[in-house]
Amino acid sequence: MDLVPALEEPLKKVVGPATAKVMAEHLDLHTVGDLLHHYPRRYAERGELTRLADLPLDEHVTVVAQVASARILKFNGGRGQRLEVTITDGGGQVQLVFFGRGIHKPHKDLLPGTRAMFAGKVSVFNRKMQLAHPAYELLRADGDEVGEAVGSWAGALLPIYPATAKLESWKIAKSVDMVLPSAQEAVDPLPAALRDGRGLVPLTEALLKIHRPHTKADIAAARDRLKWDEAFVLQVALARRRYADAQLPAVARRPKEGGLLDAFDAKLPFTLTQGQEKVSEEIFDDLATEHPMHRLLQGEVGSGKTMVALRAMLAVVDAGGQAAMLAPTEVLAQQHHRSIVEMMGELAEGGMLGGAEQATKVTLLTGSMGAAARRHALLDLVTGEAGIVIGTHALIEDKVQFHDLGLVVVDEQHRFGVEQRDALRGKGKQPPHLLVMTATPIPRTVAMTVFGDLETSVLDQLPAGRSPIASHVVPAQDKPHFLARAWERVREEVAKGHQAYVVCPRIGDDVDDSADPKKAQKARKKAEEEATAEKRPPLAVLDVAEQLAHGPLQGLTVEVLHGRMQPDDKDAVMRRFAAGETQVLVATTVIEVGVNVPNATAMVIMDADRFGVSQLHQLRGRVGRGSAPGLCLLVTDMPEASPARGRLGAVAATLDGFELSRIDLEQRREGDVLGQAQSGVRSSLRMLAVIEDEEIIAAARDEAVTVVADDPDLERLPALRTALDALLDAEREQYLDKG
Repeated sequence: MDLVPALEEPLKKVVGPATAKVMAEHLDLHTVGDLLHHYPRRYAERGELTRLADLPLDEHVTVVAQVASARILKFNGGRGQRLEVTITDGGGQVQLVFFGRGIHKPHKDLLPGTRAMFAGKVSVFNRKMQLAHPAYELLRADGDEVGEAVGSWAGALLPIYPATAKLESWKIAKSVDMVLPSAQEAVDPLPAALRDGRGLVPLTEALLKIHRPHTKADIAAARDRLKWDEAFVLQVALARRRYADAQLPAVARRPKEGGLLDAFDAKLPFTLTQGQEKVSEEIFDDLATEHPMHRLLQGEVGSGKTMVALRAMLAVVDAGGQAAMLAPTEVLAQQHHRSIVEMMGELAEGGMLGGAEQATKVTLLTGSMGAAARRHALLDLVTGEAGIVIGTHALIEDKVQFHDLGLVVVDEQHRFGVEQRDALRGKGKQPPHLLVMTATPIPRTVAMTVFGDLETSVLDQLPAGRSPIASHVVPAQDKPHFLARAWERVREEVAKGHQAYVVCPRIGDDVDDSADPKKAQKARKKAEEEATAEKRPPLAVLDVAEQLAHGPLQGLTVEVLHGRMQPDDKDAVMRRFAAGETQVLVATTVIEVGVNVPNATAMVIMDADRFGVSQLHQLRGRVGRGSAPGLCLLVTDMPEASPARGRLGAVAATLDGFELSRIDLEQRREGDVLGQAQSGVRSSLRMLAVIEDEEIIAAARDEAVTVVADDPDLERLPALRTALDALLDAEREQYLDKG
């Protein structure tokens, strides 16, 4: 009797150890169930060709195309030879290159007119798209006997699977054939009433139709069903967590009349925007309840989130509690500390001469503080002398004790792991209220999936006095004079008394890894690969700063800032830049969040195509923070038709972060929107696209709330309980249960 359920059977027993090893290492597939849920990315219709113009660079792709021509070229004085094959979709063309001894078989197989599936990594060589040494599988013409490997696809739709260089789509398809019979054993997590009510096909039928569809209607029915599974199980997990959170006790914190908050509001030199007023109300209502607040505050760069968070912290101090603000980096913690002390003035001087009577103390705690300063800060926290503390993860260490922690504000939470949030929760006498801030605009549906346990507030107005930012793409390769003009623009801004940032993807003077031979070898290999693909390594801060100081920006004061510098040095550089002593700061993305220098009006981002859309948007938010208009120049070597250029064009065309986050999401799967740490959802979302499937997610959320309210432990729904346990495997259990 086989005790292992069919879907938990290890793949090596079914597809053989060699294939199973590649599946485990490269696709994270370990069991028969994993492979059944590895769905085709798309389907090629027999006889139809893939659009070649849309291929993404640097990604592993599978295409169906027709051979247009093939020729053998000699090089190295006739000693070496390569085979160049041009494939076409009838419109666009892509070149395939085979080298050395490996050219004989493709030369024989790939005759003009032949159709085949090709798999390889797309690169650009001599400004043309190419696949070097692709794997291929011939497709015979419709009438002929179909080739051996694709014999199982007698249907008109060829499934194309997410594949890797080590395992092509057609080989995955053969393995899927071996496990498909096990689909009969799949346990259906959807309650029958929900399935029938929404007209969804049973899970076993959906699995067969997604892998081996006969018609497009089969694919549609299967997708609808599988999307519902993902959305519903995830929303049940989140609904159970919200339910559990709602049972937790917390101390209600209400600001007192004539207290610190009133004193702070009275000295504000400007009025709050309507958005800030509205969001503050939502937060104060939450703080006044006896269950912990769990709120996500989304706001564009510069929308005044810090002001809203500070007022919430002051309200908690008024109510006799303490508030902690966590920043992802020391530079940011120091900046928040500086700007909060500045905004509060004498209200931040509690216990000091000249401090106002309602004043409290604002303490900074970071990992690199000296022992004496640290002892002092810890004492302020445990006695309650400090009402507000700002710091990095150092705040979460065991040694740090609070007098009465009432509110935790986490800045840019997707840089913050689950354990940290959990450890902080344990610092209060009862769980503290939690306010999470992010400047990464998150479309509503992503908020519902990734932050499904948090209520969301959005700040979408920019405060008065903010200036617009003009953004332009600078195609350095196509139009070198544009780059020269970019440096002139920087000089012009400096001549007006302003300052500029230059951002690069890398630090440079790469650490000599000879101590670690493995690393060194890896670095060498990467360098060789980049050299062969005519792709240079990304530009580095140290090199660019050197070139600018002796070249186009000669005579200006240029300094560098990056993550490998000592904390004191970083702080000194930032201080000089903030004081206007440094005219141009060449930096890595350490300046991405929270750096506030209103006099900086220009930013030049080198190799802009190496950054993500939301990262570019974040970086750009560092200029235009004062009354002078901002300028952001996106420098790239990418050719005009490439998707990377399209992405940069989109960033240049709009300042609306929500619009950009949609573009970003459509281009990358949603898992990486918020960085690996945050995406406990990553591996569970295979079919659901959080942008297009907004309706399913919203409906699944409603259904989940009903189910959980009715049966919090899912006792009457054992199949759903099983699916939930599978979703909440060890790593994600933490992500979902602890938040």
